Amino acid sequence: MDDLSLAADFPQATREQWLRLVEGVLKGADFEKKLVARSHDGIAIQPLYPKAEGSAPVAREQAGRWRVSQRVDHPDPVKANELALLDLEGGADALTLVTGKAPAARGFGVQINSVEDLDRTLNDVMLDLIHLRVDAGGHGRQIAALVLALAERRGHTLSDLSLDLGLDPVGAMAAMGRMSAAWDAMAQRMGDTLAHLTSKGFAGRAFLADGRAYHEAGASEAQELAAVLATGLSYLRGLEATGHSLDAARRALSFLLVADADEFLTVAKLRALRRLWARIEQACGLEPKPIRLHAETAWRMTTRRDPWVNMLRTTVAAFSAGIGGADAVTVLPFTTALGLPDAFARRVARNTQLILLDESNLARVADPAAGAGGFEALTDALCEKAWGLFQEIEREGGILESLKSGTLQARIAAVRAQREKAVATRREPITGTSEFPNINEAGVTVLMPMPDKPSSPLWGGVGGGGVGAPLVQSSAHTPTPAPPHKGEGKGGAETPFPTLVKMAADGATLPQLAATAAAPEAVAVAPLPSVRVAEPFERLRDRSDAYRAKTGERPKVFLANLGSIADFTARATFAKNFFEAGGMEAMMNEGLTDQKETEQAFIDSKAKISCICSTDEIYKLHVPATARTLQQAGTKLMFLAGRPGEDQKELTEAGITTFIFTGCDTLKILAEALDKACAEL
Repeated sequence: MDDLSLAADFPQATREQWLRLVEGVLKGADFEKKLVARSHDGIAIQPLYPKAEGSAPVAREQAGRWRVSQRVDHPDPVKANELALLDLEGGADALTLVTGKAPAARGFGVQINSVEDLDRTLNDVMLDLIHLRVDAGGHGRQIAALVLALAERRGHTLSDLSLDLGLDPVGAMAAMGRMSAAWDAMAQRMGDTLAHLTSKGFAGRAFLADGRAYHEAGASEAQELAAVLATGLSYLRGLEATGHSLDAARRALSFLLVADADEFLTVAKLRALRRLWARIEQACGLEPKPIRLHAETAWRMTTRRDPWVNMLRTTVAAFSAGIGGADAVTVLPFTTALGLPDAFARRVARNTQLILLDESNLARVADPAAGAGGFEALTDALCEKAWGLFQEIEREGGILESLKSGTLQARIAAVRAQREKAVATRREPITGTSEFPNINEAGVTVLMPMPDKPSSPLWGGVGGGGVGAPLVQSSAHTPTPAPPHKGEGKGGAETPFPTLVKMAADGATLPQLAATAAAPEAVAVAPLPSVRVAEPFERLRDRSDAYRAKTGERPKVFLANLGSIADFTARATFAKNFFEAGGMEAMMNEGLTDQKETEQAFIDSKAKISCICSTDEIYKLHVPATARTLQQAGTKLMFLAGRPGEDQKELTEAGITTFIFTGCDTLKILAEALDKACAEL
């Protein structure tokens, strides 16, 4: 059968033709304001892109499937092992060992005190058949020694194991505010560690340039990239200064970026890192090689309210990480923000990836974003922006000096403030939290609720266990994390890494291993905060929960719906979602026909605040009388759904306190409404 090309029968469409059609729809509105979005880096995101020409695919470290990684973070090594084996039997082929010292543990993490604890945690796990990444934060070197001791005990040859030891002193310092030694001493430790690993045939990655601390603090995509680049370069310099070749140093590095629910920017970010690091390799006189790139779904985007929506967010994030070229992806279970996830939540996390791999076949195409105009344009723009920010960090003396001076933290704080404003005004909506909230949501089950600890970078900005308490059912008590180990950093001669491995093999405990670290001139910086964007709305919902706990019902807002259903439905629906985002129950009705009915309906609702909902035309005719009626009935605050426009003075004089509309400061208005609605408590 002959091939038929219908496209050849029609003239090629042009951008100019499309723009003319768009102008007709916009009817004079500004194209840039209506259709062009901007990222927090100021990068323009166009509504339409032409096909990219001459683009080169970005390659993974190894072609084919990415690894499906699951966190091992239950405090009890035996229980952690049970969960890990379920994950491996269920399709995961990689584990991330999260210990209690890691910032990412968020009050949990496996309590590994010796090689025996590590052996129990990884009992029946065939280390030569999986990939293992270690996430140990400030005790990374000691846990690495325990991992090597366990491998030796089990008779493994290091060259046969796929390991990422995850040593990231700069990333841990950014998150926790402290590095246990001055950089020269830290670089010497790194060089000593790599020398021992090389002598043992280690084929994995010892060091990690991790973007999570920056992302959780609110960094933009380019800021995260710049920080990761600067961290990786600092490790190259440190290892070269201790006698390792640049080629050996770069082969000892891996990278980790955060994948969030912004598909286009996540894909572009991962692709951009590979291009940017290749540029650094070229500047070092090296032939670029594919890096090992891990991705983890964003803690920043997780929510405690309607946590089921986290499944959708992590699906988009995992999809984006996969087609963006990640070598291994870790999906945070959907209940992570509420506590320690159970087996069901972990199963959903790994199956999210397995469906993308085995049913959607995403890994069968190398760099599927290559040649797509939108992805290529955003990748190029991120490369340019991130490289400029990276150069700025270098001009400040490198990542360590930038953190010590606080300038990097300040730049990230400025972007975080922009993001917080966008969330507060719902320009960046959070489904299930600030948009389409469910104030009657059912609780979910976690193994342990989030620990009741003060807000801090180590605890992920949780603020306290009270937030999650009404939402979760727990099968165990909240764990008490071990206090910081004493004896670390007393000065003296640095203990070589081979000695640490031998001590670990001989049964030394983690405190004993930590006590061997000489720490002259420990470095302290302002730690980056770990913030989930949903927290401000969640705090409003917490106030609503507290009110219900004391009174038996939620604070209420009465919707004074005027006219027919067709007249008020759009704005009444908007108002209902608006107020319920703050935990206030919206009292609906099918339309009010006279003032007496309005007054009685308000009294019957037992609400203290009210909101008038209808069309602009009905507002002109009926708001003054309705406002007087509601004031006489006892309303403490009176809202109107819609922009005031030219009638603001008249409406305000009639008694309207506040106007609610798309783009208003939702958080501020809801806080004021709750103040009035919960006044007696």
